[in-house]
Amino acid sequence: MTFFLVSSIIKIVVVFTVIMVGVALLTLAERRICAWMQDRLGPNRVGPQGLLQPAADGLKNLLKEETLPAQADKVLFMLAPTMAFVPALLTFAVIPFATPLPTPWGDVDMVVANLPVGFLYVLAFGSLGVYGIVLAGWASNNKYSLLGGLRASAQMISYEIAMGMSTVAVLLLAGNVTLTDVVAKQSQSLFTWNVFPLSLAFFVFIVAAFAETNRLPFDLPEAEGELIAGYHTEYSAMKFSMFYIAEYSNMVTASALMTTLFFGGWDIPFTTWDNTPPWSPLKTLLTLGVFSFKVLVFLFLYIWVRWTLPRFRYDQLMALGWKVMLPLALGYLTVIATAIWILHGLLGWNYDRQFGLALFGLNVLLALPLLFLLDRGHLVAGAVAQEPS
Repeated sequence: MTFFLVSSIIKIVVVFTVIMVGVALLTLAERRICAWMQDRLGPNRVGPQGLLQPAADGLKNLLKEETLPAQADKVLFMLAPTMAFVPALLTFAVIPFATPLPTPWGDVDMVVANLPVGFLYVLAFGSLGVYGIVLAGWASNNKYSLLGGLRASAQMISYEIAMGMSTVAVLLLAGNVTLTDVVAKQSQSLFTWNVFPLSLAFFVFIVAAFAETNRLPFDLPEAEGELIAGYHTEYSAMKFSMFYIAEYSNMVTASALMTTLFFGGWDIPFTTWDNTPPWSPLKTLLTLGVFSFKVLVFLFLYIWVRWTLPRFRYDQLMALGWKVMLPLALGYLTVIATAIWILHGLLGWNYDRQFGLALFGLNVLLALPLLFLLDRGHLVAGAVAQEPS
């Protein structure tokens, strides 16, 4: 019991320290990557190559004047940033990031809390962050902030359902809601990574993940053009920064969740020795490196999309969520559950490379009408309707 408590405390301190430092560096990475995409330099004055810019920004926010609107609900106004910030950090607690680390006192699972309901924990805590955004908009007593908060709640409801339905397919293949078991199920070969047998589920999940984290093209709650900054208009200093820390923390968690659910987690492709005992510090280090690399790829994708695509109109956002994503997730779940039942129940196939390739072929057949026949400008259309010929 003493070893469990000590190891858990160490994991909590290390993991959340890494996340906080990583979030600070991620802000610098976004500014440097967008500068590279726009053929300019970006921040390069504070420290070598601008590496101390996040520290300078943090110090500036600590020293800035705190503002409190006269007509705001003071308790909720102060509480809202914390309600957005805390769930963003807690969500990472159940995501496994490496193979167990052997010690003289026993193996240590490389996950803060290896809960048997880990995936349900992610969905539950991931949904709580929107309360901070809604309360920030309402407590500010600012109409623009209130509209941003209402947009955030509507957006979360619209895409949370599609996200949840897309991951049910992952649970059908894994047969378990423990994320370590989900990773283990994908470790047989590259084609048993869920991105292949569940390609359309991954597509739905990544679109919903962009919407859930309020990133472009789904950053309607803070659309500057019409809401001047949205739900955090009245905030300043560290309270303002906490919303951005929460956003970037949610990006890290969403990237880690996509890695875990669809890209094999810490599994090293084209190898099998990393998935079986005996465990060693070398296995832990290599699998941690592979997991971190996959997460960084998704974080780069977040930044790439942020500086490439324009944001949707609000009616387009709602139409995409309710008229496309939700029906697609429900229909896909029905088809994939039937396919799994036929392959496993009737034909007696076990989940292996052949099983994954068969489901991948089905996903390709389903993707063709989705990509080439649907929409055609009916939902994501211009503001002015074309004149009938």
